Amino acid sequence: MVACVGMFRSGGFVADHLGSVASEQVQPNGVDLTLDTVFKQVSPGRIGTDGKEIGEREEVAADDGVYRLPPGGYVVRYADRIRIPEGHIGFLYPRSSLLRNSCMLDTAVWDAGYEGRGEGLLEVYHDIELETGARIAQLVLAEADHEGTYDGSYHGENIE
Repeated sequence: MVACVGMFRSGGFVADHLGSVASEQVQPNGVDLTLDTVFKQVSPGRIGTDGKEIGEREEVAADDGVYRLPPGGYVVRYADRIRIPEGHIGFLYPRSSLLRNSCMLDTAVWDAGYEGRGEGLLEVYHDIELETGARIAQLVLAEADHEGTYDGSYHGENIE
């Protein structure tokens, strides 16, 4: 069976399917996600045919809510709770201000049914300061055919 990805939804539609978001986070075609925490991975992970193991992480120290990051790879956790509605697929893109500051944000597809406060890989190529709560990514939703909904190990992640 071939899955079909349809029309991208408006920022208002996306906002209606998230937890509470500030009005300045709502964009014409998506919703900006904000920074919660930055981590540095300190031990190896493993992805095998029999499962996966995430390497140990340590939170990077923030000075008065500001992360001062030298070049390297970091894992960021978003402050916003995500809910991907049935009949949709979520894509996350870096905000252009990250790109213009020599940083890239890599993420995976978010399947219908995913709920949690997701994470992404932040690649820093030049020193940068990121403030907790800063808008760093934009979530967009597209209509999509699918069979079933997400029920994997990351469902409900980072929700207190």
